[in-house]
Amino acid sequence: MVLIAITLDEWVINMTLGKPKYRNLQQGNGGGTPVLKAIWDKFDFSLLLTQSGIVKRNGVPTWLIAFAYVVGLIANKNSVSRISDYATKDSLLQPMFRNLKMAQYTFSRFFTTDYNWGLFSFKRVQRLQQEEETAFTEGDVIVLDDTKVAHAHGKKIPFLCWLYDSSIKINIWCMNIVATTVVLKNGLKYPLFWRIWRKVENSDEKQTKIDLSKEMLMDIRRIYTGVLWVAMDRWFLCKDFFNWLTDHQYDWVTKAKRNTALYRKEIENITGRERFIPVKPSMLIKEVFFKLLISGAKDKVSAISIPNIYIKLPYRLVGKQGKVVTKYRYTPIAKSCSYKTQRRY
Repeated sequence: MVLIAITLDEWVINMTLGKPKYRNLQQGNGGGTPVLKAIWDKFDFSLLLTQSGIVKRNGVPTWLIAFAYVVGLIANKNSVSRISDYATKDSLLQPMFRNLKMAQYTFSRFFTTDYNWGLFSFKRVQRLQQEEETAFTEGDVIVLDDTKVAHAHGKKIPFLCWLYDSSIKINIWCMNIVATTVVLKNGLKYPLFWRIWRKVENSDEKQTKIDLSKEMLMDIRRIYTGVLWVAMDRWFLCKDFFNWLTDHQYDWVTKAKRNTALYRKEIENITGRERFIPVKPSMLIKEVFFKLLISGAKDKVSAISIPNIYIKLPYRLVGKQGKVVTKYRYTPIAKSCSYKTQRRY
């Protein structure tokens, strides 16, 4: 599927706006802690941690450490020492922790211990399917993406790599995370599984991001067997991967690259034979551009479907001499162009 976003600049209206006035309301730092605790208990996260083999650390129950860490992240505490200090001084967390010592080394050793967090993630997603508002349904969307988390002061950490970040156009020491997120029909979003991609010298241990993506999608298939959509960016445009998704009952949508080979199906007037004429995504955009301008509404996303567009996808069969041969077949795809108009003030 080809998607294009076009922003139309309109006249800028000069307006003098007064500064908003806010009431100075007194609010505690841990105001969201009771809500988080209610969600934590509803989905039995403490039980899931125990079932995953994540047990006590330094005499402190693991669920308390994990809960305090989550509360600290919500309170914008960006280091282990600040989270530890926050957990021991906040008036809402003190009764929960009683006389337990939540020192900095307790958090540090907890997260450096080799726990099976992958099993916990699987049990968490499995538990979410037991509630109607968080369960998968036919047609829900799985967002597949990777991101680079910079870590400039940890070059010897084994999961860090020297990679090029296309968003800031420089090379950085970072952790490359491949993750999946679900978007339900009711609008709810929550994370599913994640993997850390690493550079390795041993070819037997080498895994691509496509391989890691297949692992996560197979974990989803162990939980839910219905048809789901997989939405991904153009980096994951791999024809073998598309065939794998189709074989496992996944529909997919992505954005075409400039050099994506597409074909338009046409019927000859005289012979009635089918012909597949090569077209580029830029050619299709030019064809429907003015239709998009006419049909587009302000601050709305408009899309136009283009019929009879095909792509070559590979398939393998055994040849006459018993060798596996790769051939290609024309496969119809749903093609659309879209844009969004915006008004700036």
